[in-house]
Amino acid sequence: MKKSFKIEVDCANCANLVEEAAKKVEGVKDANISFMTQKMKVEFEEGADPETVMAEIIKKAKKIEPDFEIL
Repeated sequence: MKKSFKIEVDCANCANLVEEAAKKVEGVKDANISFMTQKMKVEFEEGADPETVMAEIIKKAKKIEPDFEIL
């Protein structure tokens, strides 16, 4: 399952760091962040709970970029 999220991230480097961190979260098959469009696309692994996975992604993202938000 793939989902797209509108996000807020302050710089392109932070977007890249958050993307790399998101890819390492259990339950994520692939993740992609576009700084220019402020969107994040996440492909979840089969059987993964999207809410649990997104909570973990947000937790990791906030450590990298405290202002990171999913709108």
